[in-house]
Amino acid sequence: MELSHRFTVPVSIEVAWAAFNDLEQIAPCFPGAALTSFDGERFEGLCKVKLGPISLQYTGTGRFVERDETAKRAVIEAKGKDKRGNGTAAAAVTARLIATGDNVTDVEVKTDLSITGRPAQFGRGVMQEVSDKLLTQFTACLETRLGNDPGRGDGSAGGEETGPGVVAPPSAAEVAAAPADTEADRRTPIAAEAERVAKSSSRSAASTPVMSGIATSARARPAADTTVWSQPTAADTPWPAGPPRAAEPELDLGATVLPVLLKRYAAQVVGAIAVLWVLKKVLSRG
Repeated sequence: MELSHRFTVPVSIEVAWAAFNDLEQIAPCFPGAALTSFDGERFEGLCKVKLGPISLQYTGTGRFVERDETAKRAVIEAKGKDKRGNGTAAAAVTARLIATGDNVTDVEVKTDLSITGRPAQFGRGVMQEVSDKLLTQFTACLETRLGNDPGRGDGSAGGEETGPGVVAPPSAAEVAAAPADTEADRRTPIAAEAERVAKSSSRSAASTPVMSGIATSARARPAADTTVWSQPTAADTPWPAGPPRAAEPELDLGATVLPVLLKRYAAQVVGAIAVLWVLKKVLSRG
């Protein structure tokens, strides 16, 4: 069956072309898919699909058949099979990029898909609608990844800020000419106040014999432990090791297909239920 799609990404055609040629960047956006190896031309991967109570895991290979940088056109062939032998899949994907603005690129994708096994029970109409839903998820993910890419070349990252309200850092000459801080300058206000009180107390204690005796007695006794134990902060506490990385989520094809089937065949289902209800009433009267 042949499937056609068209979507838009908010980046320049050069950025979009580079992204689509870097499968490691866009593979995480395919629901249920994971890329296991890629050498720039050939790739291997797997795709987990859940169809009701049945879980399928396709493993396969693919390669770039054609990459025309001038026309911004690429052709990919891929094939795979379920590891339990429940079906096979093969696809030839042709993608063409069209610049529709400075930072807007349309992507046309035509897929020649051949499948066997349980997923083959759905017709082309259902598969088209299901793939449209999956493509919506893929496009949203791709927009996020490309939007967070510092190499987009839009000047939003990598340069120093200038302009009003931005204070420039001091030059090397200004740093060298600045007077060195003394020990007193580096003290905090609390430390300076504590030192002043200590000096004042020592002068008062030395001024009278009584206070001198008290001071001597105080020095003879062991000082009480006045250390204040502070609660550990988040910065002092090592971050616990997180759980191992979860496996790639399955593509729940059943949850995606069911709404499509209900929408397409709701009238037929309601009609069948109505006929059964009428037959039941007629038979019960007889």
